[in-house]
Amino acid sequence: KAEFGKQWYQRRVRGSFNHYLRKDIKMKFVVIVAIAAMCLVQVDARKKKKTAAAVAELQEQVASLLGEISSLRDQVDSANEALAEVSSLKDQVDSANEALAEVSSLKDQVDSANEALAEVSSLREQVASAGEAVEASKTDSAWQALHMAAAAACRGSTASGGTGPWGNAVIPKENTRSCDDICGATAHNVCDADVSLIGYPGKAADYTNPIGYFYNYGCGTPGNTDVNFDEVKAEEGRIRAENVTYYRFCCCRMA
Repeated sequence: KAEFGKQWYQRRVRGSFNHYLRKDIKMKFVVIVAIAAMCLVQVDARKKKKTAAAVAELQEQVASLLGEISSLRDQVDSANEALAEVSSLKDQVDSANEALAEVSSLKDQVDSANEALAEVSSLREQVASAGEAVEASKTDSAWQALHMAAAAACRGSTASGGTGPWGNAVIPKENTRSCDDICGATAHNVCDADVSLIGYPGKAADYTNPIGYFYNYGCGTPGNTDVNFDEVKAEEGRIRAENVTYYRFCCCRMA
């Protein structure tokens, strides 16, 4: 019995010990699990904190990046607007250059027109000069015709018919002097006649109306002293005036 009790006791003690040992192990395992859980929780919390920090930092970076992207978009928009303005300015410059080219072309046309006008003006001056020359020639021809008529009148008014070794002269008569005085003052110092002539312009239309008149004054007196009969004192174009008048000449010869 004693042995059996001892063995029972030992088994009881051993069983208790094993029971307590298992319980202690369980407790320790629980503690370890709890500690591990707490560690895991702490680690998880730290991870969460780190993750939250990383997320916050990432969010800040993303926000900064978005801000930079927005700024870049604004810059791109501004650049596009500037490019559009540059394109508009280029179009304006092209239009201005076209306008300048057109102005240059118009200036060339104006220069050509001015040259043409200058040439026309020169031609007008030439025509005017030619016209003046023609008018002067007509006037000279009219005076020449009068002088030839005067020579013919003197030829008919001279008693001898104009004989002698020298040509007989026709000299314009001054209205206030006699032909004796006028002839006497020249190499043809003898007066044969003082003639006064008038001839009408235009072609004769019939056989009844006079085409001119003449007088034969004496050599010793001035006769009619009307200044309009004095060719030297008359205006250049008077021979072609509508108001036709007499002109007087001295028929002179050498003694």
